[in-house]
Amino acid sequence: MRKLIVLLTVLALALGSAASVTAQDRWDGGDDLPTNPLACGMEEPAPASGEMPAYDGGQPTDAPDMAGQPITVVDIPKLIGIGYFNATAKGMQEAAAELGNVEVINDGPTVANIDEQITFIDNYITQGVNGVLFAANDPVAIGPVLTKALEAGIHVVGYDANSVPEAREWFVNQAEFNGIAKAMIDSLVAEQGEEASFGIVTSTFTTPNQARWIAEMEAYAEACYPSLTWLETLEAQEDAPLSFSQTQTLLNKYGDGIQGVFGMTSVATPAAADAVTQADLCGTVAVIGLATPNAMRPFVNDGCVKSVVLWNPVDLGYAATYVLRAVVDGEFAPGDTSVSAGRLGDLQVVNGSEVLLGPPFIYTAENIADFDF
Repeated sequence: MRKLIVLLTVLALALGSAASVTAQDRWDGGDDLPTNPLACGMEEPAPASGEMPAYDGGQPTDAPDMAGQPITVVDIPKLIGIGYFNATAKGMQEAAAELGNVEVINDGPTVANIDEQITFIDNYITQGVNGVLFAANDPVAIGPVLTKALEAGIHVVGYDANSVPEAREWFVNQAEFNGIAKAMIDSLVAEQGEEASFGIVTSTFTTPNQARWIAEMEAYAEACYPSLTWLETLEAQEDAPLSFSQTQTLLNKYGDGIQGVFGMTSVATPAAADAVTQADLCGTVAVIGLATPNAMRPFVNDGCVKSVVLWNPVDLGYAATYVLRAVVDGEFAPGDTSVSAGRLGDLQVVNGSEVLLGPPFIYTAENIADFDF
């Protein structure tokens, strides 16, 4: 009943908030895939157990034998020029320097646009590379060009935001989606209690990782904190001014009725914190989200933001490069349960064709000074 009431409220408000309307039917920004909420409570989630699903990734056609030989890899993230993907690129270059036989070209669009991302990948297929690393703006739309790369004998590994599995060999998952969801919701409850009302600022409703996190957040909140009220989800692309404006929209629309704002991207979260700061609502409206520590440090240090949920994106880029090199060398193949990733040690395979970086990390005033990215 609570969910129905909230849904009707949002639908009624939608006429005055065109930015929250997309072609996707779901009003909350989540996807329609099955969810797997973790156990309730603030304790660290237990490691996953059970039978490993079968490998469901794709394979390159007649890939040349480049084992041990120098290779050239292109990295095409959602967009370049923001702190988060600067950090993943840094990790890739660190891994390349350690390995000594990998050249990584970091390139891509300057806006999070799937059509531009596809064009970049297609151009590098034509030029000729040995591998493609990507973070998808749209999991389905990117599939054909990644499949084209596989058919050209090019190895394909995703990170940060997945594609349909058959369009790449492996996906390096920064943290399992239900783990991120639990960390986000638990952080809100710790700050504002089990009856808080909140809104979300995301990128787009079709961005795969944000859609998965939101769906898992909904499932975890319904199972563990049924008195939480989900007000609305607004899109802001990967644009800081729009993220700031959308946060203002939530604050103005709901007034005293909103106690929390989730930022689902490394751009949205600091912009949301800035909007809450400028509205003089620090301590009244909690800002919780995924962002890099450098962008959030001022807001954490002044006490406006209590916790930032993330992982180390430098390690994410580093791991993706090691995975691709291991695939090329024949040291990592379908059916394997782990892969060696340099300074990160052995990383485990989950969900058939995903490599798990590890659990999410919470940056707070006590530890944020220890990180520089």
